[in-house]
Amino acid sequence: MIRFIGSFFGSIFTFVTLVALFGALTVGGVLWFYSRDLPSHESLAQYTPPTISRIYSGEGRMIDEFAHERRIFAPIEEIPDLVKHAFISAEDKNFYHHKGYDARGMAAALIEAVRSRGQNLRGASTITQQVMKNFLLSGDRSMERKIKEIILATRIEEALPKDKILELYMNEIFLGQNSYGVAAAAQTYFNKTLAQLEPQEAAMLAAMPQAPSQYHPVRAKQRVTERRNYVLREMYENGYIDREAMETALAQPLKSVQNGDYPAFRDSLPSRDYFTDEIRRQLSGSFGEQEFFGGGLTIRATVDPDLQQVAARALRAGLERYDRSMGIWRGTRKTVDPARLTTEADWRAALAEAEAPRDIDGWHPAVVLEIGKTSARIGIEGVAEDEDGHFIPAEDVTWARKRQADGRLGPKAKVPGDLVAVGDVVLVRAVTKEDGSFSRWSLRQVPEVQGGFMAMDVNNGRVVAMQGGFSYQDSVFNRATQAQRQPGSSFKPFVYAAALDSGFTPATIVVDAPIEVDTPQGLWKPKNASNRFYGPTPVRTGIEQSRNLMTVRIAQEIGMDVVAAYAERFGVYDRMGQFLANALGSEETTLYKMVAAYAMFANGGERVEPTLVDRVQDRWGRTVYRHDQRECTDCRLASLDPGAVPHVVSKRERIMDPVTAYQLTSMMQGVIQRGTGRGINVGVPIAGKTGTTNDAKDVWFIGYSSNLVAGCYIGYDQPRSMGSASGGGMCGPVFETFMREAVKEYGGTNFKVPPGGYFLKIDRFTGARLPDDASGDHVVAEYFREGEEPIFGLGALVDGGFAMGSNLPLFAHGETDGAEGDAAVTTASGKTRVIPKKADFGSMSSGGLY
Repeated sequence: MIRFIGSFFGSIFTFVTLVALFGALTVGGVLWFYSRDLPSHESLAQYTPPTISRIYSGEGRMIDEFAHERRIFAPIEEIPDLVKHAFISAEDKNFYHHKGYDARGMAAALIEAVRSRGQNLRGASTITQQVMKNFLLSGDRSMERKIKEIILATRIEEALPKDKILELYMNEIFLGQNSYGVAAAAQTYFNKTLAQLEPQEAAMLAAMPQAPSQYHPVRAKQRVTERRNYVLREMYENGYIDREAMETALAQPLKSVQNGDYPAFRDSLPSRDYFTDEIRRQLSGSFGEQEFFGGGLTIRATVDPDLQQVAARALRAGLERYDRSMGIWRGTRKTVDPARLTTEADWRAALAEAEAPRDIDGWHPAVVLEIGKTSARIGIEGVAEDEDGHFIPAEDVTWARKRQADGRLGPKAKVPGDLVAVGDVVLVRAVTKEDGSFSRWSLRQVPEVQGGFMAMDVNNGRVVAMQGGFSYQDSVFNRATQAQRQPGSSFKPFVYAAALDSGFTPATIVVDAPIEVDTPQGLWKPKNASNRFYGPTPVRTGIEQSRNLMTVRIAQEIGMDVVAAYAERFGVYDRMGQFLANALGSEETTLYKMVAAYAMFANGGERVEPTLVDRVQDRWGRTVYRHDQRECTDCRLASLDPGAVPHVVSKRERIMDPVTAYQLTSMMQGVIQRGTGRGINVGVPIAGKTGTTNDAKDVWFIGYSSNLVAGCYIGYDQPRSMGSASGGGMCGPVFETFMREAVKEYGGTNFKVPPGGYFLKIDRFTGARLPDDASGDHVVAEYFREGEEPIFGLGALVDGGFAMGSNLPLFAHGETDGAEGDAAVTTASGKTRVIPKKADFGSMSSGGLY
């Protein structure tokens, strides 16, 4: 019997042993099978998550940020214990005790699932397992993924300390609202740093991983509150907070940015504008989109925030001035359902949903609530309702006509009801009296005509302001860098620069007379903007009065290959077509390239590359790009001797003779003093050039002081005539408004006279040499090169190979021609001729006019 019992138990022991051995072999085989092709966990030790790239002004103020995944990396040492304990309590209370997986937790989850017959399924993944799933595995729910997850979890627990694993988890996890990691989520939901979080706020963040897409703090407020309270109770049970702290936190309402309890972090930043978006476009090309949006770059922009606002206001004023002169009302073409206008809460909610630009200083979106006999009552976004309400009076609309359904313009409006209807979304701004007090609300609209503006330092290329249109929120297309337009006569300085380097002087006489050129497209007969011709004229007058015929003759004389080489050297074009019409600016380029090229005239002929960025640093603070490569040994000293200034060594390439640069600058000062840009006054010496193309489809002005260059372009996105518009008339005021403010900061002096030349006085009408003591309006001091023997008067007449002809109606000595053309002129024979205000600019689209 004893032998039988022993044999029985021996059999059972053998069976159990075999079963255990078989089970162990099975488990081992499964683990071996699934561990063969697992991804390496060692890469987690060098984890560099995608983080936000931020742009700062020169003063260190953050002005924009870019990210596909909004993440702010927080080292574990900077994450408060309160936040760590909240997530551990919510997700893995045994985190510091298990070896990667929690067997008891898995068993409890299984039992719960069986008891509820599959109704209550809860995860049993530890924080370590979640790290493996997020970093190295897919998110699918399968037994295979779970086994791989456990294997990798045990491996990483052996390779990394617990705090490092927790750091990976708390920086990688998605917490809703495009927020990845706890630091970004704290900013998104509470506009706070991690150190500023209170227990209930930390608990709310810890509630999010369970269902981040569904746990919205407003739409699912009750559900989020219940989950938050569960986390708080777990924190108490685990000993992380005391009962008093738990009860205080439980009693707190669920507050968030999304509910309007805190201001949004984004609200503390300026509205995104053309400047920072252009940085995005350029650096995405240089560093790659993935690095820019996820590399955690720190970018110091060249923008001057104050001048950027001045540039935006100046360009908007110029565009709006032209738009209102057209007298056509378009509005926003957006409406709100009148049924949503019954209460203030309703119309405010509806207006908030409406698409309208909100980045225009002083403008507000509004909705028409009621139309009266002589006024329209409006509700204004961001402006509180007063007792009487807000109104658009009849006097505000008399400038405009509305286009009818058949496309024709209706009569001029007499009352607001002629332009707007109930439910229309409009833009308004406050009109003030002379003493600054409120007068009335005024209807506004985004102009159909558009434009660009840019200003940069002539010595280092730092772009201090850039405005690519009326409103970035209305149109993100940057017309300063992306719009390809005809520069018109603003291109002519490059023709004259080539001529000055080819033996011409400012006193060289060039024939101003009709030209006919036989082209494959037909006979081309360019004309001056005034529709006149002036006979033999000094070069200076040619650029001051923007004479087309003189420019074409000069280009023909020196060769379009020489002109093209100059334009390419200055970066205006990559490969310029060598056609005579291109001497008048008919080939398209960008404002960005033109302003940069003019900077080289201003700085004496040295190459300068425009930049929107001073420096870029990577996530570790290492400089990966620096624009200014000039050397300044003195700048490293703690102090300098009294009166001494740092010595800066520039190794820039010289692309233009400094004497030529000064001669050209002197002549373009004449453009401002008495030419097509006359009337522009900013308080310091200015040189510049206007540009107006055929039918005024594009108008330009680019000018510069000794320190700063700025340029403006205006035109319709789909080019069409702007009537009698001109570069001096439309872009000149924009430039002047900006530069008046800019010179307060950047100053300006007389342009530096380079060595290697000497001054002589000449008659600017005839080019004749004058005595040194000559004076008068006809006298100008020209700068000539040393060793150069200028020929004055008609001794060296340049006609470009085109005959002048005889019996031409030439015009009187000293006569100048304005951009618009005078009503009546006196010819050289003493006759009076009336010139049409709208002149014929030639038989082809020749580009430059004046």
